[in-house]
Amino acid sequence: MPEPTKKDETENESAPPPPEKTTPQEGGNEKGKDVVIREMTSSSDEDDTSVSTPPADGMSKPAERKDSVWSLGEGAPEESEKRDDTQRSTLFIEKPQSGTVSVGGNITFIAKVEAKDLLRKPNVKWFKGKWMDLASKAGKHLQLKESFERHTKIHTFEMQIIKAKENYAGNYRCEVSYKDKFDSCSFDLEVTESSQAAPSIDIRSAFKRSGEGQDDAGELDFSGLLKRREIKQQEEEPEVDVWELLKNANPSEYEKIAFQYGITDLRGMLKRLKRMRREVKKSAAFAKGLDPAYQVDKGGKVRFMVELADPTVELKWYKNGQEIRPSAKYIFEHKGNQRILFINNCTMTDDARYYVTAGDEKCSTELFVRDPPILVTKGLEDTSTYVGERVELSCEVSEDDANVKWFRNGVELSNDPKSRYRIKVEGKKHTLIIEEAAKNDTATYSVMTTGGQSEAKLSVDLRPLKISLALEDQTVRLGQEIHLKCEISENVEGKWYKNGQLIEASDRVKLYHKGRIHRFIIPVSAVDDEGEYMFVPDAYNINIPCKVHIVDPPKLHLDGLGENNTVTVVAGNKLRLEIPISGEPPPKVFWSRGDKMVTDSGRIRAETYPDSSCLVIDAAERDDSGPFRITLKNEAGEDTALINIKVVDVPDPPQAPNVTEVGEDWCIMTWEPPANDGGSPLLGYFIERKKKQSSRWMRLNFELCKETTFEPKKMIEGVAYEVRVFAVNAIGMSKPSMPSKSFVPLAVTSPPTLLAVDTVTDTTVTMKWRPPDQIGAAGLDGYVVEYCFEGSISTDLSEELGEPPFNLEADEWIVANPELTDKTKFTISGLPTGSKILVRVKAVNAAGESEPKYYPQPILVKEVIEPPKIRLPRHLKQTYTRRVGETVNLVIPFQGKPRAKVSWEKNGSPIDKNEINIRNTENDTIIFIRKAERGHSGEYDMKVEVENLVDKATIDIQIVDRPGPPEVVTIEDVWGENVNLSWKPPKDDGNAAITGYTIQKADKKSMEWFTVIEHYHRTSATINELVIGNEYYFRIFAENMCGLSEDATMTKESALIAKDGKVYKYPVYDDFDFSERPLFTQPLVNTFAVAGYNATLNCSVRGNPKPKITWMKNKVLIMNDPRYRMFSNQGVCTLEIRKPSPYDGGTYSCRAVNELGEAEVECKLEVRVIYHGVINPGEPLSLAGDNQLHSGLSFFRLLMDGVPPHIIDSYMREVQGDKTEGK
Repeated sequence: MPEPTKKDETENESAPPPPEKTTPQEGGNEKGKDVVIREMTSSSDEDDTSVSTPPADGMSKPAERKDSVWSLGEGAPEESEKRDDTQRSTLFIEKPQSGTVSVGGNITFIAKVEAKDLLRKPNVKWFKGKWMDLASKAGKHLQLKESFERHTKIHTFEMQIIKAKENYAGNYRCEVSYKDKFDSCSFDLEVTESSQAAPSIDIRSAFKRSGEGQDDAGELDFSGLLKRREIKQQEEEPEVDVWELLKNANPSEYEKIAFQYGITDLRGMLKRLKRMRREVKKSAAFAKGLDPAYQVDKGGKVRFMVELADPTVELKWYKNGQEIRPSAKYIFEHKGNQRILFINNCTMTDDARYYVTAGDEKCSTELFVRDPPILVTKGLEDTSTYVGERVELSCEVSEDDANVKWFRNGVELSNDPKSRYRIKVEGKKHTLIIEEAAKNDTATYSVMTTGGQSEAKLSVDLRPLKISLALEDQTVRLGQEIHLKCEISENVEGKWYKNGQLIEASDRVKLYHKGRIHRFIIPVSAVDDEGEYMFVPDAYNINIPCKVHIVDPPKLHLDGLGENNTVTVVAGNKLRLEIPISGEPPPKVFWSRGDKMVTDSGRIRAETYPDSSCLVIDAAERDDSGPFRITLKNEAGEDTALINIKVVDVPDPPQAPNVTEVGEDWCIMTWEPPANDGGSPLLGYFIERKKKQSSRWMRLNFELCKETTFEPKKMIEGVAYEVRVFAVNAIGMSKPSMPSKSFVPLAVTSPPTLLAVDTVTDTTVTMKWRPPDQIGAAGLDGYVVEYCFEGSISTDLSEELGEPPFNLEADEWIVANPELTDKTKFTISGLPTGSKILVRVKAVNAAGESEPKYYPQPILVKEVIEPPKIRLPRHLKQTYTRRVGETVNLVIPFQGKPRAKVSWEKNGSPIDKNEINIRNTENDTIIFIRKAERGHSGEYDMKVEVENLVDKATIDIQIVDRPGPPEVVTIEDVWGENVNLSWKPPKDDGNAAITGYTIQKADKKSMEWFTVIEHYHRTSATINELVIGNEYYFRIFAENMCGLSEDATMTKESALIAKDGKVYKYPVYDDFDFSERPLFTQPLVNTFAVAGYNATLNCSVRGNPKPKITWMKNKVLIMNDPRYRMFSNQGVCTLEIRKPSPYDGGTYSCRAVNELGEAEVECKLEVRVIYHGVINPGEPLSLAGDNQLHSGLSFFRLLMDGVPPHIIDSYMREVQGDKTEGK
């Protein structure tokens, strides 16, 4: 809702918000109803005091209207409410209504929300006023309930007020939300003590103005007063000074007074009244000031007068802050100390705030301008007309283009373009137009202005109806069109009836109305369409009847039968064949089989019904197959048809199956189809098997087998089985066939694996292999080795055809072992030297020979020399360590053929075989020492020879033992409770490094030894915490990887810990001075740089404290230059020159300074520019070779000069590219 127009004021004051709009309610008294002004609250941030007007005694009845409508913008209250509703989604299907309750009574407000499109319960909150949430107030006087009806899917929310009190009255609000949807509803509660008659209200109480000085000023709103009320014009009251009333009235009466006297800018009134009350202090400039407010009628004259204390003071008049100048409208007058301002011909724009200034003081007032009432000069007249005619209701008012309200039965009519009512204004004449009057337009219409009203009654009647063309009786053949037509004298709607039932338009029934003609059409008639039809015009007590008769010849409906009208029945079952028939009148039915009629009794009989006929066969037999004829006859004609009855049965069982082939866990079986298929084609077969000694059959296939061959699988090898077959057709499954002869699954083994050549000589080939992966229940009897020579006719033919030479005829393979061998190694002898043979091996058991395993390549019968190769194990490539007494057993594999010779040496001398055992085989050699001694340590050299080829390897064997004791243990010093010992390492370290020492002590009195230090690595130690007064001996053990030495070395002398021993003075050590003056450990180096590519200068420096590093170019300090970047990390100093140019060449120096001194290094940097042809301008370029850029300057020279390689390479490619383009 838009804010009211704000007046231009010097003081910054905020206006209170407009009061909320509520919906008026009907009252029980139809005359003299009044309006109760609802409580209005202002925002918390406003300066003005909020004003509330409780209902006065006798002001209204409990059931009468409880609120007034205040218009503060251009839109009407109904339009504002519509705008609010469109801004949120509607969830309420029933909103809580305003109500009235007596003090101490109970009242319940109900809100309902439809849950059809909601996935969960919506969130509902109840408020009083704007912000008070009533959920926290529930208790003795307030209860909130909710329920859900599952059938209607409606949530019901209730707020019940118990034993109401007077302060419970006010405005309430219910809000419902669900996700992004929101709806709200406001309602009022009025708490009364008793019901009294309300006094009549002045018609001016309906006067309101939406804005001051706007185009819609003076707009009227009588909807609240005239809705379902009789309009009664009030007599004008005498002139009243509103400001006097306001100044003397209680603040609770402000709203009532403003409403009564047409003051709609209630905010402005409260502001002005507040300012008036502020200006109560005594004025030094004004002896008499302006009145707080003035009131004048529109077009009238008003007089402002002040009296000055000092007539010489300059006086100025202002309107809304703008100074007023003398004119025909504004007239100034001086009378002594009085200063008077006249405003002539007041308009609505003069409604403003005025003030006058005298020096530094001012005096202000308010002027209110009222519109004169608009009178109805010519009233409405009663009118009678017919339906469909144009109606015009006219009246005249006292002013042109006045704002006039039209009402129908007390309800205001809007001039909406979509409304069927149109309002026309021509100067002082106002007309209500109804283009086509309807029966429901009969009502009392009224017009109201600010100063008068008029009403008239409109009566709309029907014209007399005449039948121009009546309906005619029709006889229609079934399926043809039914077309009924009638014509009446008036263009009115009507309804069609059949046998007294209303007929609605549908896809089958078409209803047409054009002008005075009405049509009823059914394009395709049906039997049910027969009956009595009637057309009844709307609003007339007249009907036009006719009859429709449907005629239909007999017909058989055989759509549900199969091809050639064939009906199939299973033998033994009952057949009940129902044939739908139609015809009007109902036809007679005759069934026959050949020349014999079928009667209505017996095993084969006929049954007839109104809409069908049935052929019944009890316990059908195969002899019942054949054609049956059905004939229909009636007066309209006849129809006949042949129906073929086919009786089918299950097939006969097949013959016993034959098992033709047996495998490891499978077999192949065949059988012949049954002699009789039962009258229905065979769909397939089911197969079952069982163990011979068992009586339980097991189904092998759950999907029908279409063939007469089947392969049962997953049988147990070595167990006897039997199989049988069932035939299946559409009727069912036959009896089982006779069982087959029993059979036992057996399988050959899988081929041997890992067939390889072991050895080859000039006349023999030795093959070796592994047993088959799968042997089976039949076991393994042995192997057959076969071979054939390469170069035979079959092998040559296989090579010409590009096929492998393995698929040779069986007679071309030569059996190498006439008797089976159970070994996995066999030597084929008697072979010619130089020939090539192919070899295969088969495994044999009780089921036969397995698939052969072929050697993939031909084998040359010739001994091949294989170079010797020692395959030394990884752990022997390092020193092999063993303890004294342990066993040494080393296996070193090697390869080499034929007849490899192995020899061993120790430290360059032959090995004594009496101490060390050596055993050699064809593939490895073993060195064995049963009990190792330290003398067995050394380097062992192994050599393998095959003819003139030799391979060698060395093994380092170390035999270790526990070490001997240290040589001498000496007591170096004794002080306080401490003893310092020193010793020498043992002479015998046990052939292993000494890993530590163990120190023990013993009291001279007991000589019991206690360990003081273990795993000690040094040869001197200090023993602490000795007991004063005792005398100690010490001994030390040596330790290596084998453990402690067997003996220990003891001190020859004892150490006495004296009671008053001398104090040990610790030596004084001076702190090491780490200070150092700067020193460059790596100086700068003269270098070259390429123009356009970053260059770096590096050096390293040390010093303590850390020196400060500065860089200089040509003895000039480099500072804050973005072309240079300086780094220092761990003493390495770097200067980066970004994309240098020839001008960046020169002498660069790095200086390091600390408090002890300084150091400086320098270098020369030369920046070269590389062009396509020259490095420096003026130098020629020679392209004699790919690695030479110019005359006398090669790739290596540039690299030595410090040019980065990738830059040289890039420019070499560019030069070569230019050279190619030049060609």
